[in-house]
Amino acid sequence: MHTLRHVIQRQKLIHAAPGATVFEVAALMSAARVGCIPVLEGDRLVGVFSERDLMTRVVVEGQDPHRTSVESVMTRDVITASLDDRVERCLDKMRGCGCRHLPVVAEGRVIAMISMRDLMRDEIEEQVEEIRGLREYIH
Repeated sequence: MHTLRHVIQRQKLIHAAPGATVFEVAALMSAARVGCIPVLEGDRLVGVFSERDLMTRVVVEGQDPHRTSVESVMTRDVITASLDDRVERCLDKMRGCGCRHLPVVAEGRVIAMISMRDLMRDEIEEQVEEIRGLREYIH
């Protein structure tokens, strides 16, 4: 099973500032086609903002996304992953916290966001390689 070093090779980090509006961050997330974004103050992780936060803390609560700062509705207690975490460990963390995204931290800085989809894609690719190798061995 791979570690996150292998999985995040294709990642580009996008992030939001705490003072950005929910509308600005939602537009950024939509353009980047991501479901969760880290909120950074300088290099420091202060929270994450997800589609779930948008739905439960903004839309359902009747907040104006043009006037609401992402800082006021983001998730603050964030579970993180490290580069040396194995895919299986990250999936366990996600199941444990009920989330689908984890910030990947190295040397105290967020370097990527990893999604359950990224992890499952890697797991499937690894299993396909294993099956291919077994088929070659048998034939």
